[in-house]
Amino acid sequence: MSILKVIEVMADSSKSWEDAAQKAITEAGKTLNNIRSIYVKDHSATVNKNKIVDYRITAKISFEIEKKHG
Repeated sequence: MSILKVIEVMADSSKSWEDAAQKAITEAGKTLNNIRSIYVKDHSATVNKNKIVDYRITAKISFEIEKKHG
């Protein structure tokens, strides 16, 4: 049986919401193993001179908790 843990993260990108989501996974993957999914809960953006300059997401990342043997 697998047990998953869920954390909430925020990330941003100057390219797209998809890139912000990938950045969240890449950064979380530096300290977490067995990432299973990402659920993008919220999208937002900052605008300057009628142009989107920063894409932001709030997301939940789930990962499997490693079992200790012994």
